[in-house]
Amino acid sequence: MNAPAARYTESLTAQLTTRGLIKPPKFLPSSVCYETQMGSVAYGVSQDASDVDVYGFCIPPQEIVFPHLAGVIDGFGRQRQRFDQYQKHHVRDDEHACTYDMNIYSIVRYVHLCMENNPNMLESLFTPMSCVLYTSPAAALLRERRRLFLHKGSWFKFKGFAYSQIHKMRTKEPEGKRVALVERFGFDVKFAYHAVRLMREAEQVLTEHDLDLQAHAEELLQIRRGEWTQEEVESFFERKEVELEALYAQSTLPHSPDEDAIKGLLLDCLEEVYGSLDGCIVVPGRG
Repeated sequence: MNAPAARYTESLTAQLTTRGLIKPPKFLPSSVCYETQMGSVAYGVSQDASDVDVYGFCIPPQEIVFPHLAGVIDGFGRQRQRFDQYQKHHVRDDEHACTYDMNIYSIVRYVHLCMENNPNMLESLFTPMSCVLYTSPAAALLRERRRLFLHKGSWFKFKGFAYSQIHKMRTKEPEGKRVALVERFGFDVKFAYHAVRLMREAEQVLTEHDLDLQAHAEELLQIRRGEWTQEEVESFFERKEVELEALYAQSTLPHSPDEDAIKGLLLDCLEEVYGSLDGCIVVPGRG
């Protein structure tokens, strides 16, 4: 069964905390701003929705984002541990017959990873709205301006992730449910479809300056159904790598992220929750 209700009025993190299924930091349930379902559901190729991968971000209390407000002097005395993310995997929800993998980041870490074009983070900003479980005005700001994060460096990130999937397809010993996949198809079709997916996404970013996670869903389903051989997957990867190297050279995307613009967007999101940032940070040009 799929996750309950396509969109919540309260974050899933808060709901699971109230029900005693997770025990995150005390500030987290009320600080979550965005949660979206990831994985095969987001890619449009789900065959078993009992596992629900959730990514999102929170805006922690001001003194966590700006520790000097709590009297902390950087480099002096005992330092407060920085909050980057909360992860909790294999959270069993018998009521809805599903298992959650929760990944909730501090907005600072989340925006930074998006700026680096980390594929998982970018995908979480570009999921279809049908996958968004919980949203807020700050999250709406990020999604509205999400193309600001795209730059040519994405090619190297996506290629690296795709290489990893190809390597696992070739060498990794199957475990758990993957044993049956290899026995049925002769190779791990999940690693295969992820490699093809990542190359297709890199192509979209370079040519369309956008990301539609379900644009090639039928092709990915064909791979999952075993309609491609391992040799065909590897041939596709090698051919597409050559094509994308050429597209990289031709792409009109910026070579690197506009850090100042992205920092401005981050501050806008923080102000959406905190109000004025006067007293928190000095930003040249803003006043």
